Amino acid sequence: MSNIKIFCDFDGTITNSDNIIAIMKQFAPPEWDAIKEDVLAQRVSIQEGVGKMFSLLPSDLKEEIISFILSHAKIREGFSEFVQFTKDHNLPLYIVSGGIDFFVHPLLGDQVKKEHIYCNESDFSKERIVIQWPHTCDDQCDNDCGCCKPTLIRTLAEKEDFTIMIGDSITDLQAAKMVDAVIARDFLIEKCEELNIPYKPFETFYDVRKHVEKLVEVTT
Repeated sequence: MSNIKIFCDFDGTITNSDNIIAIMKQFAPPEWDAIKEDVLAQRVSIQEGVGKMFSLLPSDLKEEIISFILSHAKIREGFSEFVQFTKDHNLPLYIVSGGIDFFVHPLLGDQVKKEHIYCNESDFSKERIVIQWPHTCDDQCDNDCGCCKPTLIRTLAEKEDFTIMIGDSITDLQAAKMVDAVIARDFLIEKCEELNIPYKPFETFYDVRKHVEKLVEVTT
């Protein structure tokens, strides 16, 4: 089998909705919405925008926020079966997420190896929530990504690997530009069409599995 490596977004991809947006809608003051629009329009970087949004939230809301998101977030249909498929076929699956550790890890549970999960981290020790960025851009990326998916792909994939990106939003766009195959939904589809990036659409991970099975066939 060809050396396929799969990189998968979390918020809005593995989960049915974007967890950061859900948290902001529930807990943040109104000014968060203008920050979100600036991020989507690429007027401010993802790292700056997400950092600003969380700085609107008091740290003493920690338990309330965690309880809210763990009870409201839903995993997209077919994900656990897709994970098993990747294991059965020895296809490395990496979660590359602009999400935050306090909800990414508990929602994934033990389905994906911890060392294959890359996301941002949180600090609740100060008055306001501080987001930390352990996976920032390398010298080949100047997008101030926060969790830099292109950097992670360059680190984790070899030149001979066939790389697949699964995603849904602006945070996946730079990765979509560099991989061999893109599986997309929602806003990422709009950007792929705008920039003439080939992609396959999905709504569930049963769709994703079908696309990956075909890629396995053509790359074997």
